[in-house]
Amino acid sequence: MDVALKGEKFQTNGPIPEMGDNAPSFNLKNLKNEDVKLSDFEGEVVILSTFPDIVTSTCARQTDTFNEKAKNLSNTTVLSISTNTVEQQSEWGQSKEVETILLHDGERTFAKEYGLYIKRLDKIAHAVFVLNRHGQIVHREIVKEMSGDPHFEEALSAARHEEAELS
Repeated sequence: MDVALKGEKFQTNGPIPEMGDNAPSFNLKNLKNEDVKLSDFEGEVVILSTFPDIVTSTCARQTDTFNEKAKNLSNTTVLSISTNTVEQQSEWGQSKEVETILLHDGERTFAKEYGLYIKRLDKIAHAVFVLNRHGQIVHREIVKEMSGDPHFEEALSAARHEEAELS
């Protein structure tokens, strides 16, 4: 899939999971270097928020926005995934009350499995997936211009809808 960074086109390794697909499993490390697997959240609504670099304003804004909005969701976990190092992610979160779970994809396994790996940049593309309690993708957005924001409210609305299904 084509994505752009300030107008310059880049290709992801694709294919990217579609709406209705079961989300591919993964095993990544959190800030404490503990394994975190998608299966750990079975039965919960999950927002997967991916971004290229936490130290850029766009990626920090995406993470900040989902971090803040997660406080208003009762049965949803936000997993924020980037190719940054654990040190870079930790430094970003030091002055914040972080509700989201920060995961680093150092080996690029998640990025490649989800078709979001941009080899020329060695980064993951901006994307948002919302998974229902069965791990199926009920919302998917690949941000075409990486310097832009995802449609936050669309993802949050999908998560709220799935939370209502849990009741």
